[in-house]
Amino acid sequence: MVVLPPGTQLQLMYLRERLRRIQPGRFVEIGPGRGEITALLLELGWSGRSYDLDAKTICALASRFAKEMAAKRFVPVNGDFLSSEVAEQVDLVISCMVMEHLDDNKQAVFMVKAAEFLKLEGVLFSLVPASPGHWGIEDDIAGHCRRYTRAGVEQLVADSGWKLLHVVGLTFPLSNFLLPVSNFLVNRSEGQKLSLSPLERTKQSGRRSVKYKTYFPSMLGLFLNKYTLSPFHCVQKWCARSERALVLFFEAQPLPRGSKQ
Repeated sequence: MVVLPPGTQLQLMYLRERLRRIQPGRFVEIGPGRGEITALLLELGWSGRSYDLDAKTICALASRFAKEMAAKRFVPVNGDFLSSEVAEQVDLVISCMVMEHLDDNKQAVFMVKAAEFLKLEGVLFSLVPASPGHWGIEDDIAGHCRRYTRAGVEQLVADSGWKLLHVVGLTFPLSNFLLPVSNFLVNRSEGQKLSLSPLERTKQSGRRSVKYKTYFPSMLGLFLNKYTLSPFHCVQKWCARSERALVLFFEAQPLPRGSKQ
């Protein structure tokens, strides 16, 4: 049994609630990592494709979702979303821990490209690291350019000609409580990655392997599951406006050309 980190589980629990509010359709995912969000989308009836720069990540996705690929519900793509051709317009563009890897210019390109991929009523879902005051070793190792604030997300969306539909902080306060332990484990296991180029750190960020950080022994599934974490899910929603939350989730939609926000 795969046991996911508590912060990841809390994000997925919230994302499941938000996805249930919209009709399943076609998606484009950027930065699928091990495929946890991909699995959630496919479970809820979505179909689409996932883009990643790392070939090993794409191979792992192809193995995990072989049945969905055979049924033509899913296509993993080894390539750069920013330079990809729009094969079809979709209902949902979704990214998890991706935008923080992009410099300001590439971040602007990301928003333009996402708008090109979306249908008229399509929406962007994005999860990004938050609270700049909590910058740490993991940000350096993963090749991050920034951590976000709520005001920063609002400014990005407005400057890109989009409308912000929803923004909340997630995983607070559980992730904050666990952060010192997380930083210790990451530094001990991955400190050597600081010698890699930012691009290589970005590529490897989707397939990290740090015991008690990115994965847990199966026996801990008795304590780390959707049932035991449900109280923390309620708490993260109660604390959704906290500026100390380590993750921000936002939904946005491109404004029609010529309209004003």
